[in-house]
Amino acid sequence: MTAGALARLVRDAAGRRAEEAADRCELCRAVLDGEHRHLLDTARQELLCACRACALLFADRAAGGGAYRLVPRRRVRLPAVATRALGVPVGLAFFVTGREEGQGQGQEKVTAHYPGPAGAVRWEADPVAWREAVAGVPRLATLEHDVEALLVNTARGLRHHWIVPVDDCFRVVALVRREWRGLSGGDRVWPAVERFFGGLTERDP
Repeated sequence: MTAGALARLVRDAAGRRAEEAADRCELCRAVLDGEHRHLLDTARQELLCACRACALLFADRAAGGGAYRLVPRRRVRLPAVATRALGVPVGLAFFVTGREEGQGQGQEKVTAHYPGPAGAVRWEADPVAWREAVAGVPRLATLEHDVEALLVNTARGLRHHWIVPVDDCFRVVALVRREWRGLSGGDRVWPAVERFFGGLTERDP
C-alpha cells in the first residue's frame, strides 16, 4: 500500500468516527450543525434534538397539536409570582400547563416539578391557586401548553421568576442531579443553580 493510499484510509476512518460522534437529528438522523432546536415528545415527555428542516416542519404543524411539539425560544423575566399556595416545598420549581387528558379544549391542568438528586418530583398544582397566581401576574396566561414553563428560584433569598422553554427546565434538572452531594445537596448545587439563573437573558420567541 502506498503512503498516499494509507493517508486516505486514515482520513476516511477519522471522518467516519467524527460523523458517528456528531450530534444528529433524532427524527431524520441529519448531522446537527451548531445550536439546534428541540421537539417535545408529548407521549413520553422527552426532548428530541431537531435539525432546522424538522424544526420548521413541526413549527408548521404546531396549531394542530400532535405527538411532537416544537419547543419555543422565548424567555421572559417576570415580577414576583405568589407560588406558596401552589404547594412548592422548596425554592426551586417549575410549572407546566396543559389540558386534562381527553378533555380537548376543556379543563386546564398545571403540573409542578421540583428538581432533586433523583430527577424531578411531580405533583398536580391546585387549579384555584394557579388562577390566583395568573391574576397577580397576567402574563402567565400566555404560557404555551406543554412546551413553556414558569421557572422559579426563591432559594437562599433569591427572587427569580421566568417564563422559559421547557428545555431550560430539563437543563436545571440535569444540573441538580449532577451537582447534588449527600443528603442536603452539599456545597456545589446551589451555587451552580445561581450561576444558571444568572446566565438567563430575555429572548424573543
